[in-house]
Amino acid sequence: MATMQDAARHWREGLAQWAIPPAIEASAQRSPWGHPADRFAMRADTALQAPEGASFDRALEALAESGSVLDVGAGVGAGSLPLLPYATFLTAVDPSEQMLAMLAERAGAEPKTRVIVGRWPDLAEEAGVHVVVVCHHVVYDVQDIAPFIRALTSAARRRVVVELPPVHPLTWMAPLWLHFHGVLRPTTPTVDDLIAVVRETGVTDLVIDRWTRADPGHPIDIPLITRRLCLPEAAEPEVAALRATLPPAPRDVVTLSWNGQAR
Repeated sequence: MATMQDAARHWREGLAQWAIPPAIEASAQRSPWGHPADRFAMRADTALQAPEGASFDRALEALAESGSVLDVGAGVGAGSLPLLPYATFLTAVDPSEQMLAMLAERAGAEPKTRVIVGRWPDLAEEAGVHVVVVCHHVVYDVQDIAPFIRALTSAARRRVVVELPPVHPLTWMAPLWLHFHGVLRPTTPTVDDLIAVVRETGVTDLVIDRWTRADPGHPIDIPLITRRLCLPEAAEPEVAALRATLPPAPRDVVTLSWNGQAR
């Protein structure tokens, strides 16, 4: 049995620190977990109207001669639907049936899209091999990261494109956790830790693009922030007041791309 290597272990240990302290989670009146589908839909609609950034460019380059696309952790399809006009087929994998239904609706009536409900890499064999594999804003939810990355590489004939923020997407909430709970939030893992993991899996041709998204992203959702903080609805005015004192959520993005290994 293969042993976990240093970079993958560091990634796993860093993500484990993001667990909500048990006493705080137990006191929550509502679950702090889950991703609202409507927010993913807004991102997908924006991407469809005006595709931008290195992730789109790197994937489109690899589709220069056409081919199929696999979107891992697809959500509503922000990472893949803008590629559909250039692709022969799109396969989207995500654990949310609701989000995949919204993706299929946006893909239109043309039968060139397949959705698979489930988690990667459990469904790698069913998803098959494709010219381009994209995976946007998923990896910070993946503790067992090395098999996840290897499966992406094995599923791509030409290119893998992974998009993520340079730091954990909830890092900006650290002042709120400190204010309401006296809890210091972690500072790892970061994109540099993922880069180390990708190289540890044997990738030697990694390309790194650091850029800033032009669109403003999601509007501030105070009810969602309050729930993520394990606070009751009554705390929303205080959360809103404190959030107003913080800088806007960063729009910095990193795109990692490398050659696939499928033949």
